[in-house]
Amino acid sequence: MFSRSRRKIILAIMGSLILLFAVTLSVILFASFREVRQENMDMLKRHVELYYLEKATGSADDAVPETPPDTADAPPPKPSEGEPQTGKPPLDQKPDYQLSTFYSVAFGEDDTVLAVDNGDKDVYSEDDLISIAKNALAGNSTSGRTGSLTYIVSRRPNYTLVAFMDNTVSESGLSTLLRNVLIVGGAAIVVMFFVSLFLSKRIIRPLEENDRQQRRFISDASHELKTPVAVIGTNAEMLAREIGENEWLANIQYENERMGGLVKQLLDLSRAENTETPLEQVDFSRVVTGEALALEMLAFDQGKVFQTDMEEGIFLTGSRTQLTQLASILLDNAIRHSTGNEIEISLKRQGHHAVLTVVNDGAAIPPEKQERLFDRFYRMDEARTSEGQHYGLGLSIAKAIVEKHSGSIGVSCHDGKVQFAVSMPMSITSAVVYCR
Repeated sequence: MFSRSRRKIILAIMGSLILLFAVTLSVILFASFREVRQENMDMLKRHVELYYLEKATGSADDAVPETPPDTADAPPPKPSEGEPQTGKPPLDQKPDYQLSTFYSVAFGEDDTVLAVDNGDKDVYSEDDLISIAKNALAGNSTSGRTGSLTYIVSRRPNYTLVAFMDNTVSESGLSTLLRNVLIVGGAAIVVMFFVSLFLSKRIIRPLEENDRQQRRFISDASHELKTPVAVIGTNAEMLAREIGENEWLANIQYENERMGGLVKQLLDLSRAENTETPLEQVDFSRVVTGEALALEMLAFDQGKVFQTDMEEGIFLTGSRTQLTQLASILLDNAIRHSTGNEIEISLKRQGHHAVLTVVNDGAAIPPEKQERLFDRFYRMDEARTSEGQHYGLGLSIAKAIVEKHSGSIGVSCHDGKVQFAVSMPMSITSAVVYCR
């Protein structure tokens, strides 16, 4: 359980880094494409602003040249010889504008073709440009793309201009870069994924071995201590019969009982984490109800009462002994730490899971301590000595049992209450009963 959770964390971190790399790469490529296309559109707009038709209407003899639509944006006159040139040059004087290829088709009011400019290139014939321009007009859009061409439709007093810019050269480099990035980047991501798997195993291996040795030590030490603790207890009892009441002997018996309780909890923890127990169909509703009845008198002696809300017929596949121990740990924990008079116990179906919640009044637990509540030997009050043979192992045992049954356990605090919630998958039998 320890190694699986740590491995999942490491893989999640490495997966997040790989995803971050892929997203960053995608954003860079997307931004680059968008910037290039925006620059191309700006150059095409400038080309449209500078365009004017020599023979807009009428015959060749009486035609009057059209005034450019925006003379304010016309290219400024060249500076005289010897006069310094300041500022950035106009867009139409930049090399990328002058090296770009523009096409245009001008239509009259009756859709007659007034002029066609193919940029002195053989890439598109005049008929091709006319056909593409008519399709652009039919789309009722002022700008757009068709194939590798970006177009703008400009409606003027005497004619309609459809201007194009060829993006083949400007975008071919980006297309090649995108293709190579997808190939190389995809291969790199695959390699990084397998490398992360390999590294996660290498990183987690010492931790797994350390955890395995720790568990083995706890199990072995508990079994080895079990016999001498029992012998000490028996001898102390025999000695008490011979000499009667004795202060020192009473201390020996008390501490021996505490040690016996600790050994028992260590054995329970070892069994919950390492022992494979036979699985059976367990009526979890009856288990929780039975434990609530068994501990009800203990709660009553401390001025507390149980408020139960449990559905019947909830079955789990697991160990009856461990599930009984789980319910006992949670209820005992609530009795010991509740500051109020009521303890709420609820067992409900949520989808295909059985959810057991135990709620008691208590001070809010800080988030950093909530994460450690299920650690071995951890207690909220670190200065407090062990009382009642509780050594901070109960919730660790509960977590081990829940994980053994493929479930999850957590704690939350709200409105002056502390809630422990356990969710475990129900068995098929429980699901059938629920469907009926």
